Amino acid sequence: MTTPNTFKAVLFDLDGTLIDTAPDFMVCLNDLRAEYQLPPLRDIEIRKVVSDGARAMVGLAFNIKEGDEGFEEKKQRFLDIYTDNICRESRLFDSLDQLISWCNEHTIPWGIVTNKPRRFSELLLGKLKLDTSLSSLVCADDVDNPKPHAEPMLKACKELNVSPLDCLYIGDHKRDIDAGKNANMKTVAAGYGYVHNDQEASSWKADWTVNTSEELTRLLMTLLKPE
Repeated sequence: MTTPNTFKAVLFDLDGTLIDTAPDFMVCLNDLRAEYQLPPLRDIEIRKVVSDGARAMVGLAFNIKEGDEGFEEKKQRFLDIYTDNICRESRLFDSLDQLISWCNEHTIPWGIVTNKPRRFSELLLGKLKLDTSLSSLVCADDVDNPKPHAEPMLKACKELNVSPLDCLYIGDHKRDIDAGKNANMKTVAAGYGYVHNDQEASSWKADWTVNTSEELTRLLMTLLKPE
C-alpha cells in the first residue's frame, strides 16, 4: 500500500484545479447574453458553475436546460465565442507554475484528466506552453466513460506508466474525487476551485482537502517522491 512520500506521479483536473479559466468564461458568457440584449451576470455566479461545464453555464445564462428550445443553438454559440477567446485571461493558479517546474526538475510525471473536450484542452495548454511538459492528457472524448468513471483515470496512469496506487489525483468537483476513488487512487480536493460553497469540498471525503493553491503546492512537495 502506498504511504506518504512515496507517490510517483500526479494527475490534475484542468478547469478550476490547475488553470483558472473562469475569467475567460465570464467574458464569453456575458458576451453571449449581450447578443440577446441581456445584462451581464455577476462574476461570482458564473465562477461557481464553471466546473459543471458549458451546459451548466448556458443554463445559468438563460434559465433553460438541455432539451429546451434554443438550448443547443445557444450552447454552440457559446463554444464558438470561447474558441475565439480562449486563454485571454486564463492562467495557472498561484504557485502551480512553481509546482509544475518542481515536478519537471525532479522527473515526476504529471498529467491532466479532464471532461473538457480535447480540442479546447489542447488549444488552452498550447497557449500556456504546458503541452510539451505533461506526460498524459486524457479528455472526455478520449474514453467511452468520462469522470466519475475510472476509465480516464486508468488510461492516464497507463500513459504515465504508474500504478493508480502510486498516483495522486487533484480536482475541484465531486466527480473528480469519485473518479479517483473508483480507480483506487488517493485524492486531493481543491477547495479553492469552482466550488458552490465553502464547505462543499470537505464533504467529498477526499484523502486531503486544500483551501488554496499555495497549500496544494506545499502538500504535493511532501507527498511526491523525487527520483
